[in-house]
Amino acid sequence: MMDMPPLQYANVNGIRMGFYEAGPKTDTPPLVLCHGWPEIAFSWRHQIKALSETGLRVIAPDQRGYGATDRPEPVEAYDIENLTADLVGLLDHLNIDKAIFVGHDWGGFIVWQMPLRHPSRVAGVIGVNTPHTPRTATDPIELLRQRYGDHLYIAQFQHPSREPDRIFADNVEKTFDFFMRKPMPQKQPSAADANAGPPAAGLGASPKLNMAFPQMVAGYDGKLDPREKILSPEEMKVFVDMFRASGFTGGINWYRNMTRNWERSAHIDHTVRVPSLMIMAESDAVLPPSACDGMEQIVPDLEKYLVRNSGHWTQQEQPDEVSAKILEWRRRRFG
Repeated sequence: MMDMPPLQYANVNGIRMGFYEAGPKTDTPPLVLCHGWPEIAFSWRHQIKALSETGLRVIAPDQRGYGATDRPEPVEAYDIENLTADLVGLLDHLNIDKAIFVGHDWGGFIVWQMPLRHPSRVAGVIGVNTPHTPRTATDPIELLRQRYGDHLYIAQFQHPSREPDRIFADNVEKTFDFFMRKPMPQKQPSAADANAGPPAAGLGASPKLNMAFPQMVAGYDGKLDPREKILSPEEMKVFVDMFRASGFTGGINWYRNMTRNWERSAHIDHTVRVPSLMIMAESDAVLPPSACDGMEQIVPDLEKYLVRNSGHWTQQEQPDEVSAKILEWRRRRFG
């Protein structure tokens, strides 16, 4: 795979996980880079190269249901307890005591959960686009339906027909052509600028955004899309080939556990008690910087950093700036 270290495997938490590692094994604490939906470890290719070349140890897994990692059949196998336990298992496999967990999109939701559920294994957290939020008072799926309606892709993902899975799987190249583009250069994002969706509960997105992504992909014509592409043809091929092989159900099953995750988190203190960095993207229509307002109340040791001229795919749209900020924060806070 272009610009990636060799693929390795680890048996973790009942599955075989594919992962990529670069940099000296003596560097501590290492960085574990967690991708979102619909992505794979390849989404961190720029950071893996840049950070490892500066002497940092970097590890990027294809997470449960994605890429080179196993895709269990039961929906419940994709709940937050398993997703975080997978990362603990990866640390165990590599004989790592603690790591800094870096997460984008759904990966951000997971890494904010790591210090809540496995505090002894977490040195720090870096969220990219996805903020840490308090537990909602009611079921997040119901909140999303109330705000955006049943056409919201997350609401569609809950339907037992699995129609969205089929639409994306039948239109893999169109799916990534639609998603992997920069937003239009304008002050107020429009419906066409909704690059991707929130992992949790709306998180500041306007209810006017059109987020019926399965139908948008089915009717999409990239030749009519004025937005700038993020991926080169070679990079696009990596995503398309991987998802043609894996399908989309594994990743979508993460969304199908949102109610389960909420129900099973009532006993958890949601305060993050490790050094944390929140990297925000100026033009992310669905996870805007305003979604991070008030994070300090539940993340006391928090630094915020704004990446300008970036939409949702921040580490791929502005890779050098994201890598530089991660490096600067890591060295300042951990030596």
